[in-house]
Amino acid sequence: MKRIFSGVKPTGHLTLGNYLGAVRRWVEVDQHQADALFSVVDLHALTVEHDPARVRRLSRQAATLLLAAGLDPERCTVFVQSHVDEHARLSYLMECVATDGEMRRMIQYKEKSVRARESGQGVRLSLLTYPALMAADILAYGTDEVPVGEDQTQHVELARDLAVRFNHRYGHVFTVPKATNPVVAARVMDLQDPVSKMGKSHENGAGIVYLLDDADTVRRKIMRAVTDSGREVVYDREAAPGVANLLDVLAAATGGNPIGLAGVYESYGSLKKDTAEAVVELLRPVRERHAELAADPGQVDKVLREGAERARGMARPLVDRAYRAIGLLPAV
Repeated sequence: MKRIFSGVKPTGHLTLGNYLGAVRRWVEVDQHQADALFSVVDLHALTVEHDPARVRRLSRQAATLLLAAGLDPERCTVFVQSHVDEHARLSYLMECVATDGEMRRMIQYKEKSVRARESGQGVRLSLLTYPALMAADILAYGTDEVPVGEDQTQHVELARDLAVRFNHRYGHVFTVPKATNPVVAARVMDLQDPVSKMGKSHENGAGIVYLLDDADTVRRKIMRAVTDSGREVVYDREAAPGVANLLDVLAAATGGNPIGLAGVYESYGSLKKDTAEAVVELLRPVRERHAELAADPGQVDKVLREGAERARGMARPLVDRAYRAIGLLPAV
């Protein structure tokens, strides 16, 4: 079976964008068709100013939501990144293979470093080098495919480049992975700013639907979504990004086609109403299952402990081989 790896960063509460752009595919497709690993990549949350207690809280919440969404520990491996030392071990080797220029070209580094400077914060070195850690996350498991949203494809391409470069210089160790993107709603946009991604860590949550929002909150946010200056419901991401975003969300929630759905509606109001109800019903079972799991934290701990053990067993032999290949003396 092919092997896949993907992860979610605990920098904020998981959103509808996370679910439609990645998690639902993991649940419905990937865990059934591959040897799949899904990780809460908590080390990546340390690249910016953070509250340690909040990172721990969000890490547990993210793991619980992944299970609530339908990831089955009997079918796939669910674990926390920092529980498997091989991620950090391999990350340094990736830094030794990557170049400064490659790190600085990463779009997320450019965006987040600007925001950090504007807020008067220093830019942490880890913000520059974390794509090397992301490459290690992927390569440590001999990953074939990485199901990600469009905004993360650049990082998978870097992992491919580093794998090829390492194999060429030091001998074949790593599988060269590829990114896979869902067809619909690969990038759900902010409801109040439809040219920006619906992100977990945005300070203003008015345009973000969180997976744990109650039904009334979901309806209110979608009914207040920014639309466009015209009146016609058309699917045009460039000219009408607000309406196109709603159509993408509705299509993903109902299994429809956004272009076809555009022809069904004559007003923005009816589109918003149907989108809101579709999202409420989509998220209802996730919220209910999350409440059950949150009431039994021992069960979540057991899943994460066993998942880390399995992940460690897969990664350690490959990372040990990479250490030997690059010239490090084996431990005695």
